[in-house]
Amino acid sequence: MRDRLTDTLYGLGWSTVKKLPEPAAAALGRTIADIAWKRRGKSVLRLESNLARVVPDAGPERLAELSKAGMRSYMRYWMESFRLPTWSAERVGNSVEIKDAHLLKDGLASGRGVILALPHLANWDLAGVWATRTLGIPFTTVAERLKPETLYDRFVAYRESLGMEVLPHSGGEAFGTLARRLRSGGLVCLVADRDLSASGVEVKYFGETARMPAGPALLAQQTGALLLPVTLWYGAEPLMQGQIHPPVEVPETGTRADKTSSMTQALADAYATGIAEHPEDWHMLQRLWLADLEPREEQGERA
Repeated sequence: MRDRLTDTLYGLGWSTVKKLPEPAAAALGRTIADIAWKRRGKSVLRLESNLARVVPDAGPERLAELSKAGMRSYMRYWMESFRLPTWSAERVGNSVEIKDAHLLKDGLASGRGVILALPHLANWDLAGVWATRTLGIPFTTVAERLKPETLYDRFVAYRESLGMEVLPHSGGEAFGTLARRLRSGGLVCLVADRDLSASGVEVKYFGETARMPAGPALLAQQTGALLLPVTLWYGAEPLMQGQIHPPVEVPETGTRADKTSSMTQALADAYATGIAEHPEDWHMLQRLWLADLEPREEQGERA
């Protein structure tokens, strides 16, 4: 019953919100965010707990302000995402401003594959549409399997309608396909700031230990692709801004595990820079640091 209700609600979002006038959709998003924030549920409390690591000098009032702004940012992401299929290439181009985009363009022009690795900041789907519709660059990504299966199918169909190739995140099959796309000079985009599986790489993140996926670093090592961290943030509506950071290079010496650890830490450091500058746009409403996990969650919880 709960799965069917979830699927129905998302279905209503995609079918109804995109038909609303833009001001009405934005106002609806802010209203939902404020109601959720006032209820002080688990997600809001977790967001504040996470933000306390990012802004350690913030008192309760400042954390409350940040979490309220964070919920509004999160709902802005959803309102935009529901409406993205109706946006023209011109609209996307006028809504996204990415600094140092030449790093992406030059990397692809050189014939190397490129991996863009992002944290949960602002609207990563909008950044993807900027690549496909404004730059005309198709790319491949992965998606976690959701429950119910019909909801997962909705997400895949939605992202494919935006010009993305979407692979299920299961086993080693996705990794092999991503590697083939990169060897052929293609673009791969991965949201890569949270991995609670046994294969996650431990990093220092705002002074504490967290785990992040090894995939981006391993793909770069195996294929020779350029690994570029990206951070995003919201400006005044409708603008979203972003920064493509300098490449994370493969270390010349060390074991594969050592290289993967070093490269993943470099990604974490780039993410931390962007999150510290724009904490209100960090949509991390889940447990992240190992210190917050119970043993059973550490084994079983997924992003």
